[in-house]
Parts: sequence; structure tokens; C-alpha cells
Amino acid sequence: MSMENKNQIREKYDVCVVGAGHAGCEAALACARLGLETIIFTVSVDSIALMPCNPNVGGTSKGHLVREIDALGGEMGKNIDKTFIQSKMLNKSKGPAVHSLRAQADKAEYTRQMRNILENQEHLTVKQAEVCEILAEDYDGSIESSDSIAMKKITGVKTFTGAFYECQAVILCTGTYLKARCLCGEAITYTGPNGLQPANYLTDSLKSLGIEMRRFKTGTPARMDGRTIDYSKMEEQFGDERVIPFSFSTNPDDVQIDQVSCWLTYTNEKTHEIIRANLDRSPIYAGVIEGTGPRYCPSIEDKVVKFADKERHQVFIEPEGLHTNEMYVGGMSSSLPEDVQLAMYRTVPGLENCKIVRNAYAIEYDCINPRQLYPTLEFKDIKGLFSGGQFNGSSGYEEAAAQGLIAGINASLTILGKKPIVLDRSQAYIGVLIDDLVTKENFEPYRMMTSRAEYRLLLRQDNADLRLREIGYEVGLVSGELYESTLRKKELIRKEIERLKNTVVGAAKENQDFLISHGSSTLKTAATLAELICRPELSYNILQEIDSGRNFLPADVIEQVEIEIKYEGYIERQLRQVEQYKKMEKKRIPVDLDYNDISSLRLEARQKLIAYKPVSVGQASRISGVSPADISVLLVYLEHFSDKKTYHED
Repeated sequence: MSMENKNQIREKYDVCVVGAGHAGCEAALACARLGLETIIFTVSVDSIALMPCNPNVGGTSKGHLVREIDALGGEMGKNIDKTFIQSKMLNKSKGPAVHSLRAQADKAEYTRQMRNILENQEHLTVKQAEVCEILAEDYDGSIESSDSIAMKKITGVKTFTGAFYECQAVILCTGTYLKARCLCGEAITYTGPNGLQPANYLTDSLKSLGIEMRRFKTGTPARMDGRTIDYSKMEEQFGDERVIPFSFSTNPDDVQIDQVSCWLTYTNEKTHEIIRANLDRSPIYAGVIEGTGPRYCPSIEDKVVKFADKERHQVFIEPEGLHTNEMYVGGMSSSLPEDVQLAMYRTVPGLENCKIVRNAYAIEYDCINPRQLYPTLEFKDIKGLFSGGQFNGSSGYEEAAAQGLIAGINASLTILGKKPIVLDRSQAYIGVLIDDLVTKENFEPYRMMTSRAEYRLLLRQDNADLRLREIGYEVGLVSGELYESTLRKKELIRKEIERLKNTVVGAAKENQDFLISHGSSTLKTAATLAELICRPELSYNILQEIDSGRNFLPADVIEQVEIEIKYEGYIERQLRQVEQYKKMEKKRIPVDLDYNDISSLRLEARQKLIAYKPVSVGQASRISGVSPADISVLLVYLEHFSDKKTYHED
């Protein structure tokens, strides 16, 4: 951006957050709640915590992230508990490791409530302005970059109007706004999501700082006028009879509301014919789109082409809110032209007479290669510059919020002179998410999935508070009262498991009759209550009849007791695996290690290690192109590494 700057506005903050989507909101709230003077910039205050795609929170693996955000002291779980209109626990027929909570939000209300939280947060200023330049100076720190790139240090940001905001840290949470353009067939508009203005200048500033940029793409389906939909031709989808809240601090009784219905229908061969006949008019297949799209959230064009053998695809019709007739058409995102969209949608049962309120579109945007980040989400060569959300090459509101929270926490801890936090793969889905982003080659928007977590039986959504509340408390985002409550819960679980393991049930007739009545085999010898709970047909609640020593326990305590007992063998096995993993994570790599000195390393491994600058041997082992043999060479070298050893703080 070239313009004479006559603007005399100069303000000073501790932290500047660029972008007020789900990542920016969590980042700014974390910084402000830790006592740092924080300003958050947004292109429109009406777009705070906007849900430009499906207005829902959670889902498979994403529900885990929201629970973890809440356990650490974040806001997303609390906000969806206040604004959901339907809630459902997914995968209930499977084991507890993959149970995931999902809630449909009132889109406008979710934004309004989060904006209210931000506007009333002490130490936080909300500013509608476009940040165009990140300002940094040469940093003469004691740690030299191993590839000889001069280190920089953040000094502030400059807006389009020329105002200057001095700060110690900047957190980039620009989402899908950088040089954004939306595509609907041949029609291209240079806007951000929902027609909001894009941020066209910041990319050049970031490139001038040596940051490697990428071009990614995502998309969204059309919104229909609900009055033009025939729901009688669809399958009604209800919420859970008993709603479970996302936030551990939400009283479950407060979320038992009258829920709205969603609806399920399907595409058919006629739908697919229309799509195939018009692929040449799709920007995706016509070569107009430069960016790479998300593999696990494909457009309907991609589904029809890549899964040509499938006769139909699911389509979910979901309300956008209580005070609008707009319905979201889940499963049919598209960048086809408007006329093709209408013809395509009208082949779907129930949508024969539909009217489109908002066309489906694809959106392209600039983001970074996240290998430039430490696991703290700070840039390796720019001290004080942090990054979170879709700007890091991920997709999804929940992934964004998780990264924003960690970036906010670590920016704050760095300014306060404290050690930053890094959640590892054995601690949290957030740890898996960030580790995958900073160590693996990601050539498409990254989406969290349960299959990515090696230790998912330990990282369940139901125990996120037991895993992470202590960290949230130590950081300063979880109150002493909440932390004490978690400690009491842990103790109740421990005592009850111990009681069940020590309470013996004999082979008396009434016990045998009880077992027979529940389809369970009779006792040959005495058994403990814990052993009986391990039987698939029995449960903690069923055994109440023969458990006279039982005291009242909260439902969340009972849930943990049952899981810990039923899956004890599997849990112990994963804990042993974690021990081995931790050994590799504890082997730190000095920041000034010159990989060119390790002659036995293969060339590819040396290049990758120089590029990624891993902080531990464990992290190095997960980098694509670094083999187990390379890790062995590295371990031998580290054993004999010379005197001066300077390690990353994280």
C-alpha cells in the first residue's frame, strides 16, 4: 500500500489481534483476561464470531476441541450453550472415545452474544479497521536462527487510514479475508465471506517480512427460503431428549429447551446429471480457482466426480436461526453458476419448488504455510508475531478457536515473562491439531478427525476438564472455584472406583436372579462390583439394585467411573504408549543446532529439519521426509553435542 501517511493517531497496547472470527475472539479474550491491554481489529463489528458456513458448533472430533477450549478457560462452549437451537451427541452407538457433541446455533444470536462478551471484557478494545501493515524491527536476541535468516521483532501494526498501534505482540487471525474472492460460476466478486469487504493489503506486508503464503479455497452451500421447502418428503432429525452442555461450567438443567428439527434428504441421479453436464461452468473444474480445497468437506461437484459410483448423497436441511426462514443446505456446497444451482437443488426431494435466498459460492483466500510456526504458534523468525485459525491453513470454527486460544495464551505468557504452554499429542486434541499443522506437509485445509489422535481413548471429550483444567488454572484463565470443583470431581471418581473394586458380591440366590434377569451369566464364585460393571450387558446404574453401599453421585462422575472401569485394560495400554512417546518429546533439540554438521543425515532429512526447526526429537520424527534411520543419527549426534546448549522455551 503506497500512500502518504498524515494520520497522527498513535496508540499503545500490549497485544493487537487482527481479525474477530472464532480464532480472534478466543485470542483477544485470553489476552485481556490475563490482564494485558488488548485491541482486536475487524473489518466489520457486525461480523464478530460470524458463522459464514454452517451455523453449528462441534461434531465428530470438533466436539472434543470445544470441550478442551472450555476446560482451558475459553469462551466457545459457553457461547454455544447460550445460543443453540438443537443439540445431539454423535456416535452414541460406538465407544466413548468417538462420542462427539454437536449443536446447531442460532447464527445471529451466536454472533450477538459473543460480540457482547467482547465489548464488555475489561482490558479489551474492539476496533473496526483494516490492518494493512505489520511493523517489525531487527531483533538482536541471543538466539540466532539456524538458517541465518535475520530475526525480527514486532513493534506494532498500521491500519488503512494510517493509524499506528504500538504493541509487544500481534496475533494474526485473518480467516478467509486476505485477498479473498468469491466465485459463483462465471461471476466473481472480490469480497470476503457473506459479501463483507476483503483485506487486500496485509498479504504484501507479510511477504515483505519473509512469510511464505499459500492460496486455499473453501465453499458454502445455498440458503433456502424455508417457506418454499416441502418437509413432508424428508426425514425429520430431532435433537437429544436430554441435552448435554458443551461447557463444564454450564448447569445441565439450564439447557433443556424446546429444540427445532433438522431434516434429511438425498441427491439422486438427475441431480448428478445436471452437475456433470455443467462441470465446464464450475470454476473448480474450469481452472479458474487457484486455491486448494478441503478434502474432507468437498463441494457437491467433487462428490459427484470422485464418487461416481454413489447413487445419492446426504443433504441436511438445517435452520439458520429462530428468527429467520433461511435454511442451510448441508452437503451441497458448490461454485456452480446460479442457474445450474437452482436446477440442481430442485431435483432434490422436498426442494422441487425451492427459492434461493443466498447462492452457494466458493471462496479463495491467502493463508500461511504453518511450518513457519513453533508449537506455541509464534513465528520462528519474528518474535512477538503469533498466528491462529484458518490463516494457519486449517478449516472449521472449532479448529480456529482452539488455535486462537493457544496463540492468545502464549502471546500473553511471553509478554509476562512466563514460559509458554505447548499441549502435546498425549494431552489434547488441540495438541494433535497444532502438532499436525507445524510438523506435517499440509497442502489443503486441515480438518480435525478422531483418527488423527493416536491416544484418543485417553483424549475423550467427557474428560477434557480432568485433563486440562489444571493447565487453564495455572495459566490464569480458570478460576480457583472451578479448579477446586474439578479436584473434588477427581477425588469422587477415585474413591468410587476404589469402592467398587473392593465391594464383593456373593453367589446368593437374589444376586443370581438379578443377573439372570439382565441376561448376564450367574456367578460361580464371588465377584467385585467392578468386575460386574465390565460385563457388556451391565452398567453402573443397573447394578444399583445389588449395591447397598452406594451414595448419590453426580452424573458426570458416574460416567467417568464407568468408562475407567470398563476400558481399564485399553486405557493402561495407551498410558504405556504415552510413556514411550514422552521419552522422545523430552529429548530437546538445541535451537542453534546446525544440521549441516550432521554428515550422516540424508539430504532430504537435513533440508526438512532446517526448514521446520523441530523443538524435540519427537517432533522431528513426525516430519514428512525424516525417517527412523535419520532419527537414530540425530539421537547419536545429540548425545555428543558440544557444550553450549540453548533450547526453545516451549
